[in-house]
Amino acid sequence: MYTQINTGISRYVTFSDTELAIFDSLLEYREVPKKSILLRAGESCDFEAFVVKGCLRKYYIDTNGVEVILQFAVENAWISDISFSIYEDKPSQVFIETLEDCVLLVFSPESKEELFDRAPRFERAFRILMQRNLSVTQNRLFCTIAKSATEKYLDFLELYPTIPQRVAQHYIASYLGISAEFLSKIRAKLAKH
Repeated sequence: MYTQINTGISRYVTFSDTELAIFDSLLEYREVPKKSILLRAGESCDFEAFVVKGCLRKYYIDTNGVEVILQFAVENAWISDISFSIYEDKPSQVFIETLEDCVLLVFSPESKEELFDRAPRFERAFRILMQRNLSVTQNRLFCTIAKSATEKYLDFLELYPTIPQRVAQHYIASYLGISAEFLSKIRAKLAKH
């Protein structure tokens, strides 16, 4: 059950079997059905989840009542609201919802701190994960500002190659910041080429 997450976290730091056993012992296994809301705006986020199986989305609702998707999380990805809830102790501004039946391995802030106390090298691994997350977020911001809708869609396909077969087109359009109709036109144009 822990092979997937252990392989993922060990890409950044080499751990002993003892350290990985501590890590695994602090994870909570959760099976979560499709269309479950794990976090609502206004709540405090008390988890960081690793996706063993399934697909989730993180989104907010803008002032016009439109859902704006910030992230998809599929196998081997992490999802949480670390920007407001966990590290700043503020109510979340986002929702996290399962789009498929999911299997997750979950940390609470307390279990993560216990991990750092008992196996300090994990702090480095999670710092590297955080830096990678910041890089992805920065690239997404650049893409949103500087690229055309077609370029954004092609970048999306590179980042999330399995998502178009797994989620409704309007979710992808929301992530890209365009209408579903415009996305259909982009896809039709690309199919001709």
